[in-house]
Amino acid sequence: MMLNKKKLIIALSIIPQYIIVKLLASYPEFIETYYSNGVYQFTSKILRYVFGWIPFSIGDILYTIAGVYILRWFFVNRKRLRFDTKNWLIDVFSTVSIVYLAFHVFWGMNYYRIPLHKSLDIDYKYSTEELINVTEAFVEKSNAIHLAITSNDSIKVKVPYSKKELFNKTMDGYKVIAKEHPIFAYKAKSIKQSIYSLPLTYMGFSGYLNPFTNEAQIDGLIPLYQYPATACHEQAHQLGYAAENETNFIGYLASINNPDIYYKYSGYVSALRQCLNEVYRRDKESFELLKTKINKGILLNFQESNTFWNNYKNPLEPVFKVIYSNFLKANNQDKGIESYSYAVALLVNYYKEKPI
Repeated sequence: MMLNKKKLIIALSIIPQYIIVKLLASYPEFIETYYSNGVYQFTSKILRYVFGWIPFSIGDILYTIAGVYILRWFFVNRKRLRFDTKNWLIDVFSTVSIVYLAFHVFWGMNYYRIPLHKSLDIDYKYSTEELINVTEAFVEKSNAIHLAITSNDSIKVKVPYSKKELFNKTMDGYKVIAKEHPIFAYKAKSIKQSIYSLPLTYMGFSGYLNPFTNEAQIDGLIPLYQYPATACHEQAHQLGYAAENETNFIGYLASINNPDIYYKYSGYVSALRQCLNEVYRRDKESFELLKTKINKGILLNFQESNTFWNNYKNPLEPVFKVIYSNFLKANNQDKGIESYSYAVALLVNYYKEKPI
């Protein structure tokens, strides 16, 4: 009886939890100061120190165990839903309540922090002319780095490192950008290849952050030239930036400023591609003109990526994208998965008055 009472209290606690989260969401300055730059910095570093040295993903294993347990529990308790509905629901909602609490304590409140463009004091609006100018500068820089690697503008870049070697280089770029922007200081590396790389690929995702272990998970199947920018993107999540547009931008900065030329290439061509997508949306004629200026080898890398993702397209991928988009919308990202494209606004306004 006492156990059931405790479970009921835990189950019902999700109501005040939800109210508190939504109340705090109205005070981004408070979240920024006391959670994102306070509590979260402490808990996230502890999790990365605890799990970062382990060569495989503890988070993926925990998800596996949890998934098996949940399926087993529903199977064993399938008859209780009819004959003992009240206690069955109490059991379910007490578990949901605990997970909801853990998610927001260890990660989720970052969705409500101050937007990055305000922290960096840069504008969030830009003209098509500014977009084209910055994109053209990215074309020139990407071409130069591509030629420095290949000595032939028609050969695609092949990264000579192993995945482990690439992971070991991620912090070098963050050290550089932290000198200008201390908010990007990164410590306690914890980045791993996901054991669920194949399912991730079929779902259309190149990586994710486990909010309960703070491990950055990378899809081990994606083209190797995309690894640096993808790894830096997931590490930006570890810093406490939840919005996908912001972590894309930070990931590009960390890659572009990495001393390693293959990191630079990954960062520049990833930023270039995202800018090109926005140019295409706004001005197709300018897009076609810019495309003619890009080295054929870079276009081959783009095609390599397109072919990879096309090979894994399936009817369920759009479903997963819709689910994730709705998850983002429920966590203060109004445009859902479309918010990825808004990294362009940060790129354009960051680079329009400084050399690329």
